[in-house]
Amino acid sequence: MICAKDKREARLRRKKRVRKKIKGTPESPRLTVFKTAKHIYAQIIDDSAGITLVTASTVAKDLDSKANKGIGGNIKGAILVGEAIGKKGRKVGIKRVVFDRNGFLYHGRVKALADAARENGLEF
Repeated sequence: MICAKDKREARLRRKKRVRKKIKGTPESPRLTVFKTAKHIYAQIIDDSAGITLVTASTVAKDLDSKANKGIGGNIKGAILVGEAIGKKGRKVGIKRVVFDRNGFLYHGRVKALADAARENGLEF
């Protein structure tokens, strides 16, 4: 049986391997995703300046009313966060990003967030 510690260590190994190749620049910042059992978070980060440009999550005030109705930890919540990060990014003038799945496998909530961000104007 696989314990939670082994799963976490495997994700962190994948994260290291991916982050060796991905860097966010001012022209194309990094869109990073983090998920827990109850919530999902997304940030657009400029690694060269070391600043977070845009954030969205299921615990944010603008999505709080929708997320508290039981959609924080499922695909519907991920779609809402993807739409929010896409709209906020476009509002700030971000068109192109580099997608960082943060060691999570690209399916389910991570894929739903990425697809929703693409539909709302981000290119990656």
